[in-house]
Amino acid sequence: MRFIESLGRSISEAPPVQSSDTKLDEEARRLAAGVARGDEKAFQELYDRYQERLFRFALVLSHGDETVAGEMVQSVFVIAAAKLRAVDGEQHLWNWLALVGRQQIFKTQKRQKRDSAILGMARLQNSSHPDAADKKLEDALDAALKDLTVEDHLIIEWFYFDGLNHQQMADRMGTTSKAVSSRFERIRATLRRRVQRSLSSEL
Repeated sequence: MRFIESLGRSISEAPPVQSSDTKLDEEARRLAAGVARGDEKAFQELYDRYQERLFRFALVLSHGDETVAGEMVQSVFVIAAAKLRAVDGEQHLWNWLALVGRQQIFKTQKRQKRDSAILGMARLQNSSHPDAADKKLEDALDAALKDLTVEDHLIIEWFYFDGLNHQQMADRMGTTSKAVSSRFERIRATLRRRVQRSLSSEL
């Protein structure tokens, strides 16, 4: 009898068991707060936890375009590093990331339409030489790449040709994956502007 009473007291005094949802919410709040403070470890954990889920989400939005999906994921984390603030829980965090992802997909699709229009105009002007427009695009890209610094050129090669992720590049450069993500996005934006400017000037 005394054993049963003791067992009853220990059960009633035990702390409540947290549900998995509660734990996820606490983790989400911790990660968001850490990223907002500039905590590199929290940013890497956020990336590791949501990168694959975001990529699958991006594949659906981009109709299976892996290049666009990859660009969306990288853009989302660059924006998260700069703008993510406190969240209520895991669902709030995911909704925030997904919303940013949708916005980035929309911007990418809009940019692709504009780029296609520029390339289409070039093809019309070179209709007697079907490969001329593609050659112009390649030349414009080569010229833009030559204007990059040695380190920026290395980042492009590591990502597109060697298949390195941001953390692997950061390890080689002695910096953080957050810094590499931001720099990589700036490099791509610079290349796009230079290529578009070159093509537009030749129309």
